[in-house]
Amino acid sequence: MAAEPELLTARLRLRRWVDADREPFAALNADPAVMEYFPDPLSRQQSDRLIEAIERGFEQRGFGLWAVEVRSTGAFIGFTGLSEPSYETDFTPAVEVGWRLAREAWGMGFATEAAKASLAFGFERAGLNQVVSFTPAGNLRSRAVMERIGMRRDEAGDFDHPRLPDGHRLRRHVLYRIDKSPPGRGNICSSG
Repeated sequence: MAAEPELLTARLRLRRWVDADREPFAALNADPAVMEYFPDPLSRQQSDRLIEAIERGFEQRGFGLWAVEVRSTGAFIGFTGLSEPSYETDFTPAVEVGWRLAREAWGMGFATEAAKASLAFGFERAGLNQVVSFTPAGNLRSRAVMERIGMRRDEAGDFDHPRLPDGHRLRRHVLYRIDKSPPGRGNICSSG
């Protein structure tokens, strides 16, 4: 499958990454509030390497974590999209829907809007039958987005993140799932 160049929603453009995204992405990855539910904020080098890994994923799979910009302003606000966890758990292999937005973009429904577009692409264009999402148990904001996009908690699937040590405050993760709906569900987004 060829890599999807962009997805459009009413307010957002989900697109491939460009060099101009590096600085604002590094700033959001260094923000302690944005990174509260990650082990540590990222350095500029780590942030740049993440963009490079995301772009390699697009080339390999035809989907990935799209850079998100607000259509009315062109402002980069973070990422949303689909990825494959790179570690083993009871539910892998799987495709995850995820997001990370700059703090100034919180509370406006952008994560929900972009995640719905990502799910629509996954089910309608990438041929996925199920998508998962997970987060540390205390991340109520992300859990609310998961519920708003139609995901349901799989309590039996909750897990200890294999890359975090015993006793780490973020080790326990909750798992959410959504299955492809039957035909006639309707499009959530359009492709550009």
